[in-house]
Amino acid sequence: MRNVERFSSSAFFPSGHPSGVARSTKSTAPISDAQERQKRLASVIAQEIIPRLFQIHHDVLKPCACEPFVPTRAEIEELALLVLGPDMQAAHSYIQRVKRRGLSLHVLFTELLEPAARHLGRMWDEDRCDFLDVTLGVARLQELLAVFNDTHSVPAMGDMRRIVTLTAPGEQHRFGLAVVEKFMRAAGWHVRSEAGASPETVIKAVHAEWFAVAGVSLSCDSRLDVIEDTIKAIRQHSCNPSITIMVGGAAFKDCPQYANIVGADGVADSAATAVLLAQKLLDQSLMRRAYSAA
Repeated sequence: MRNVERFSSSAFFPSGHPSGVARSTKSTAPISDAQERQKRLASVIAQEIIPRLFQIHHDVLKPCACEPFVPTRAEIEELALLVLGPDMQAAHSYIQRVKRRGLSLHVLFTELLEPAARHLGRMWDEDRCDFLDVTLGVARLQELLAVFNDTHSVPAMGDMRRIVTLTAPGEQHRFGLAVVEKFMRAAGWHVRSEAGASPETVIKAVHAEWFAVAGVSLSCDSRLDVIEDTIKAIRQHSCNPSITIMVGGAAFKDCPQYANIVGADGVADSAATAVLLAQKLLDQSLMRRAYSAA
């Protein structure tokens, strides 16, 4: 059974806040140009990024069996405030401090970054910060993750932050996915929205264009079989053989174990944590390829 990462929060794909509907970001460049860019990106990943990741962070997939400490609530709230402040160097220093204290990648996510993102979401819900504040804060948490993993200076990392989002065919509940897309864009991700598109259209998209992650939203469990088949087809036909899949929506919030059933790599139940999960899946995908090539 696939080991699924789960990131929980108070509300998956927040509702009740105004947000425009995300537009598709389909490329208008000639096909030949797009194919050439895909080849160049694949070359950079294989020749520069994977060897560097393997060298500088060989233990990214090996969480410590006995953690020296777990961040306190005060530390979590401190980090949330730091990423909202004007001095990002202070936040960088904070992450380096906790890293020196022996915090593993696994605990960093589950006990520090994810709760900090959740705290930002609560602040938004309580009108203690606005949408721009919380998206900026989440983008900075993503940056801190890269700092922790020593991938923040890897060439072309920004170019690899590419995600295609989709729903089950005929899915009417798309507002939450639109919010996720806004968060992803604010964090520097290129987003191609295929919400409502047929599985055939999605397959053509991932075959023609390189994506690090596919994000799937589902509101009810009656279409799990459709999502499972779509995920299998995405993996089979994607021009990125290491594409990863994250899922969300009411169906997975109520029963996160459904992520295993459909074959996803992770489940997030908030827009804020979706950003962090996407970055972690990208990092882990690159590391797996590095280990395979070693």
